[in-house]
Amino acid sequence: MDPGAQSPFPGRHTEYPEGTPMGEFDLAADIRVLHEPAVYLVGRQVVDEAELDRFLADHGVAWETDTEVAGEHLVEVAGRVCYMSFAKPRPGGNKAYLDHILEVGHGSVLEHAVWNFVFTGISRTLTHELIRHRAGFGFSQLSQRYVDESVAEYVEPDCIASDPQLHRLWLEAVAQSHQAYMKLCDRLQESFRDEPDKTLRRKLARQAARSVLPNATETKIFVSANSRALRNFIEQRASRHAEVEIRKLAVKVLEIMRREAPHLFSDYQLVPLPDGSFEAVTPHRKV
Repeated sequence: MDPGAQSPFPGRHTEYPEGTPMGEFDLAADIRVLHEPAVYLVGRQVVDEAELDRFLADHGVAWETDTEVAGEHLVEVAGRVCYMSFAKPRPGGNKAYLDHILEVGHGSVLEHAVWNFVFTGISRTLTHELIRHRAGFGFSQLSQRYVDESVAEYVEPDCIASDPQLHRLWLEAVAQSHQAYMKLCDRLQESFRDEPDKTLRRKLARQAARSVLPNATETKIFVSANSRALRNFIEQRASRHAEVEIRKLAVKVLEIMRREAPHLFSDYQLVPLPDGSFEAVTPHRKV
């Protein structure tokens, strides 16, 4: 199976009564298999032009930039505040200014440009690695205590998906875990029947039942990050040495950011790897 092709499992889900044997669980119909992450850019900054102009006027200067991207604008303002260089800007506009910032490694000013994303179609394996990126990041992840995981969605590694025998073995394993989760939820809610709060009863059941769910379980996470943190994430995770799933995610983030803020991310190039994926390279590492 081509790892990049659309999954043959359409995501239909059927609730089975307790004790349903494995043979009655339709793997193709009831397990939705995912292979590609989805990235949604949901938020970006705006510049308060009036306040910026007031600051400049209070200091006896007039200045404007030629970029319409708020993040690029704010990074330039931050850099110019460091040296109060508004009166005599370098030729070449915002791009030339930010190119120089990257060349000299003045990375702290990149921390003022912030974007907000939602990542979906990713596994808990991936988010265990993602949340290690603490500096410059904020995370809010789907809760398995409050959210019912009975809709079966799992992320399959490409190296397993490409081999029919491995794929079948993997599919049976996640199906068994999924059935166990549903049975545990039912029986645990019954064991907590004396708890009068229905919401708490469900939470108590789910927080225990989730212990059998595999790392392949699909999750969703809201991510906020500044441009310096994003560059660090891209350099570490869009590398040939990174795990394949998170590398695909990092490449998608880079593709979005090269369009969104080219003066901050266009120095990266995507280089094809033997497995068909890509890695990101730049002459300006660790800015």
